[in-house]
Amino acid sequence: MPEFHAETALLPGGWADEVRITVDEGGAITGVEAGAGTSGAERLEGAVLPGMGNLHSHAFQRAMAGLAERHAGGNFWSWREVMYRFLGRIGPDDLEAITAQLYVEMLKAGYTAVGEFHYLHHDLDGAPYADAAEMSGRLARAAQRAGIGLTLLPVLYAAGGFGGAPTGDGQKRFAGDVEWFAGLMATLAERFAGDPQVGLGVAPHSLRAVPPEVLAGMLADADPGGPVHIHVAEQVLEVEDCVAWSGARPVQWLLANAPVDGRWCLIHATHMSQAETAALAASGAVAGLCPTTEANLGDGLFALGPFLEAGGRFGIGSDSQVSVSPVEELRWLEYGRRLIDLRRNVSATSEQPSTGRRLYDAALAGGAQALGRPIGAIEEGRRADLVVLDTGHPTLVARQGDALLDSYLFSGNATPVRHVMVGGRWTVRDGVHAEEHAVAEAYATTLKKLIGDCI
Repeated sequence: MPEFHAETALLPGGWADEVRITVDEGGAITGVEAGAGTSGAERLEGAVLPGMGNLHSHAFQRAMAGLAERHAGGNFWSWREVMYRFLGRIGPDDLEAITAQLYVEMLKAGYTAVGEFHYLHHDLDGAPYADAAEMSGRLARAAQRAGIGLTLLPVLYAAGGFGGAPTGDGQKRFAGDVEWFAGLMATLAERFAGDPQVGLGVAPHSLRAVPPEVLAGMLADADPGGPVHIHVAEQVLEVEDCVAWSGARPVQWLLANAPVDGRWCLIHATHMSQAETAALAASGAVAGLCPTTEANLGDGLFALGPFLEAGGRFGIGSDSQVSVSPVEELRWLEYGRRLIDLRRNVSATSEQPSTGRRLYDAALAGGAQALGRPIGAIEEGRRADLVVLDTGHPTLVARQGDALLDSYLFSGNATPVRHVMVGGRWTVRDGVHAEEHAVAEAYATTLKKLIGDCI
């Protein structure tokens, strides 16, 4: 079995030196020993961290990042219209090329797994492909080529607004019903059965797109142990419309009417009352936070301090791909609250005085939970998803222990990620992905064709 020897590594109990990590042929960690010798093991020079899970991604949006920064695009809803027009151009080959580029970028940044919230199901005219899983399969092929762990989260989008309003023309490529969705999930479950690198969950898009009876139907058919992800309370108008429809705020309604528990991930949850914040924390669900996208769209700021104080769990996602960096997501999660609260180190506590360690540990645990993957820690039974930081990098030089994480998150912009392993296999060595040049060439060809008059 492959063995690796880490100079220093972040284990569940804290930092440890001279750590031997044994991995089986399937990519699972079978042993971890601190203070071990180097004989027969591959030496990992630097600081070894568990790889970060990216719990919320719309891969195709990597190709349109930066194309909606015009005066006329004044809010989320105008941005959404640009997004609808853009996705009207993307075919299966295009999606695969875009996704491969994105996933290579994720790996080089230190993400080792991704939750793909996937709703681009149908052909350009809205007709289903002959293979209902055509676009889902392209995502999986891109993930396999890049070498990233994938939790595929097919989206059900059944209505155009609260109360079951009909879908619009811009939504024709992702509209469906419970019966169609059940068939898609059955196909995917058969196709990826036994693959440790591809997991499945379900994603009711949002309360405005999935009426109560549809939500109940899809949950009845879903794997009772699989992840459930949903957009909720992202925008003020969404909250107002939900109150007008139901008399309740979105998170309030969801917690009262759906079996929300530790399987669930509520994406954004930006606009919550104090009662909703406490109730979400008590549910055991994960808040899926995407600070760079939420900032780009003008969504607002998540109530991080109160949520953490109530024992809430969170993870991070790159969402619209305006940034593909766990450092930037965690940095701005903290910085946003500092600007509002007018104080420093919002996430730190007397029990965990390191802001970087508190954020990184929490995002590891929340990401693993939301993705339904045995990742997020260097311990027996977990996948061997490892990130090796270059401790000679100017950002990290002379740092030790939690000071490494504080400096990793809050110092500089050049990434100190040196090597990345996913499921026991190296995907990035010395900052280079073996496929990056070929992938980038295909991506460039695709974008030159797609963008056209979008600029």
